[in-house]
Amino acid sequence: MRSKKSNKMNDNTVKLTVSGIMVAMSTVLSFIKFSELPYGGSVTLFSFVPIIFVGYAYGTKWGLSAGLVYGILQALFGVSGATAGFAWYQVILCAMFDYIVAGAMLGLGGIFKKLIKNPQISFGLGSFFACVLKYISHFLSGYILFGTYAEWFFEEGGGASYGAEILATYSGNTLSIIYSLIYNATFMLPETVITIVMACILISVKPLKKACGLK
Repeated sequence: MRSKKSNKMNDNTVKLTVSGIMVAMSTVLSFIKFSELPYGGSVTLFSFVPIIFVGYAYGTKWGLSAGLVYGILQALFGVSGATAGFAWYQVILCAMFDYIVAGAMLGLGGIFKKLIKNPQISFGLGSFFACVLKYISHFLSGYILFGTYAEWFFEEGGGASYGAEILATYSGNTLSIIYSLIYNATFMLPETVITIVMACILISVKPLKKACGLK
């Protein structure tokens, strides 16, 4: 008869293995992009979902750990292109807010699992919550590090259609805030929608429900 210690070790080994696979899957999916913005940010093929799944299946500790590793990998792949001309401390801030912290937030997708019995609602709401936190992290980066691009964005970039009115009304820090809110929403909004849809679909699959400890 196996001891409780042995069973716990085996359980942790399974969780570690699955978490590693999910991190690798999210990393691969992050390179499959429907669209990509000029200064960072893209809409991908459900790349958030595997990390959110880890947090939902195994809890916050495992989710945050998987998200942290995912975020570090994203920083290694993406930070150099996003920070051309930055000072060293700006590079560090960008890596933290746009990649490491943002990635870790996806691990909080299981926060409603024990509060809401319906798995579609709890997983879907948890996915929304995790995406909102990730958006906030990107927003902070956009405001602090990329706010100087606001005028260009509203004159020539993605906000050109409504930019003149915004430029005539706002300036300074307020303009930087509006810029970061809009810029990051252009990729996080569609990414959040497809993440929630896929999360609700996946949690309806019986083997995945069982893996999450659900009946």
